[in-house]
Amino acid sequence: MTTVRITRNALTRSMLAALSGLLAGFASLAVAELVSAAVRPEASPVTAVGGAAIDRTPAGVKDWAIRNFGEDDKLVLQLGIVVTLALFALAVGLLALRYRRAGSAAVLVFGVVGTSAAISRPDSTGLVDGLPSLLGSVVGAVLLYVLIGRLTGPHRDTGGEPDGERADEPEHEAGWDRRGFVIAATAAAAASTAAGAVGRALNSRSSQNAVASREAVTLPKPASPAQPIPAGAQLRVRGISPFTTPNDSFYRVDTALVVPKVDANSWRLRVHGKGVRRDLEFTYQDLLERPLIEREITLCCVSNEVGGPYIGHARWIGVRLADLLKEAGVKPPSRGGEADQIIARSVDGMTLGTPVEDVMDGRDAMLAVGMNGEPLPFVNGFPVRMLVPGLYGYVSACKWIEDIELTTFDDYDAYWVKRKWARKAPIKTQSRIDTPKPFGRPEAGTVMVAGVAWAQHRGIEKVEIRVDDGPWRPAQLAEQSTVDTWRQWSYPWKATPGGHTLTVRATDRTGELQTEKRTKTVPDGASGWHSVVVTVD
Repeated sequence: MTTVRITRNALTRSMLAALSGLLAGFASLAVAELVSAAVRPEASPVTAVGGAAIDRTPAGVKDWAIRNFGEDDKLVLQLGIVVTLALFALAVGLLALRYRRAGSAAVLVFGVVGTSAAISRPDSTGLVDGLPSLLGSVVGAVLLYVLIGRLTGPHRDTGGEPDGERADEPEHEAGWDRRGFVIAATAAAAASTAAGAVGRALNSRSSQNAVASREAVTLPKPASPAQPIPAGAQLRVRGISPFTTPNDSFYRVDTALVVPKVDANSWRLRVHGKGVRRDLEFTYQDLLERPLIEREITLCCVSNEVGGPYIGHARWIGVRLADLLKEAGVKPPSRGGEADQIIARSVDGMTLGTPVEDVMDGRDAMLAVGMNGEPLPFVNGFPVRMLVPGLYGYVSACKWIEDIELTTFDDYDAYWVKRKWARKAPIKTQSRIDTPKPFGRPEAGTVMVAGVAWAQHRGIEKVEIRVDDGPWRPAQLAEQSTVDTWRQWSYPWKATPGGHTLTVRATDRTGELQTEKRTKTVPDGASGWHSVVVTVD
């Protein structure tokens, strides 16, 4: 009976030690969240470590995550970090039961990792960004030391010696402070919950000014309005993508774990660098007071696989970027300019490299302030984002932009180029079947096959459909809005019972036929024909 009692007691203490580790980890994160409210929300450990993990993840793994988790990839990463921290905390708690000081000190690893991640981020403001992780880990270490002390009893010194069982003194197992542990653990849980809640509330309050600044914006009428969308641009086919993508449905692919919420009243944009005769700085109001252009532009992410969803169309309003560069004295390389690359920097430290020539060749490159008739949503870059028709987003569509530096491709590699993506990335001619869906079961008879095709800044000339290994047949094209927009198409297929493969390909207005060759998204975008397999009943 004595042995059973000792075993049960040991198991109970082990479970409570593991719980102590979890409480210490929870306290570390909660205190760090509270301290980050005084520093900046991006300095909180989960955000900092998550951002650092994204920065160090190989491009292929990033691409895999986007392909498998879509826009939930950041949530999956955050959950993975929390689970990893929880497992580490459990192990530290069990270690502390045997080596109280060493186990408690191990909690400081939280602080080392979090601090290192925070101060190494591209948008770091310095050593102060490490304070949340550092202070949080100190509190967690002290808490674990106190809680384990309630489990081991006052007579146990746990320096470097294992806190083993004393089988010759069974009554000793009843000596640990059950009541003290429950009180301390409950108080710690309550205090940590309160600290975390206050921290989240304060961090949320810090974004209220940004929300208020967006709500106060009234977009001016553009000096150069967009041409009306042709009535025939939207086909009346069930299942086809809408010509204009609603803001809340627009794709999102970026590295920001926390969507930046920038106060438009304090936002500034700086233009400087090589070939700039005079540095310029603009406020948000400065941009709104300039002549604005309004354009229909389709954006596409380089992570979009063949037939993928990371493409969308919107009506954008903003300032022509070439005009700002000309005011700064910038010339394109074709006219003797010193710089051939624009480095656009976001408030979260992201850098994108764009060819100067493409921005200044007459296309409607802009600093956008509005999207589909309203100020940019925060997730889409409020207060200002950059976009350049015809280029993949990773070299042209900097969200939350705050700095434009003129440089050369030889002198500087932007974020994605450092990760083996191509320096220059014009959008490839692509097409997609929206309906019928893969593995659909349409009924025999006339089935409308329909979808979209795009070749931004070149336009779509022709779309063709093939059923199984049959001949290519021309699809019916919707009206082309502009060369910077995607184009809808449809094909009335006389479907016969059985399994069939439908394949689509497009030809742009330069005469280039979409290539059949399949390539991955890295390094400059996917290519290949999109196919769907269906079974006709």
